[in-house]
Amino acid sequence: MQRTSFSGAECPMAASLDQVGDWWSMLILRDAFDGYSRFDEFERSLGIAPNMLTRRLKALVAAGVLSRRPYQQRPVRYEYVLTERGRRFLPVLLALTTWGNELRADDEPSVIVVDSESGREIDPVMVDRKTGEPVTASAVRFAAGPGAGEGLRGRFASVPDRAAALAARASEATETTPGASESE
Repeated sequence: MQRTSFSGAECPMAASLDQVGDWWSMLILRDAFDGYSRFDEFERSLGIAPNMLTRRLKALVAAGVLSRRPYQQRPVRYEYVLTERGRRFLPVLLALTTWGNELRADDEPSVIVVDSESGREIDPVMVDRKTGEPVTASAVRFAAGPGAGEGLRGRFASVPDRAAALAARASEATETTPGASESE
């Protein structure tokens, strides 16, 4: 099957990964949510090389997720704080943390999410803003939006109907299961 190409700028997932797609950037943002704001705090917390941290902070500022503001005049020193755009990244970090805990072999989460006032553990879930219903993998699919260009529309037009594809795969699996007999 031939795919229609489209630019990464047109695809919101690709554009998002261009902004914050490396793991250092994600960890810097996690630390910013935890209240870190100064270069030396990030450096100590992450154990990251100063030149690497400088590049990542500059990229996050350029992406508009952090802002740089002076906190000392002599010598001038800067802190890095989350912008509104950066604060909107929180659901991504929560989802990655939850998913990462699910990958652990011992089934014990290494990081939990707690209410900042009560300290009570919370279990974040994604819900549809309009209905309040939980968003599940079986209930959603990606589709071209009103701002999609021709390439992105072509990409989604070539995506098979999920229900039909799943039914076909289930049927194929039943027919080709090794050791299955007619009498089962």
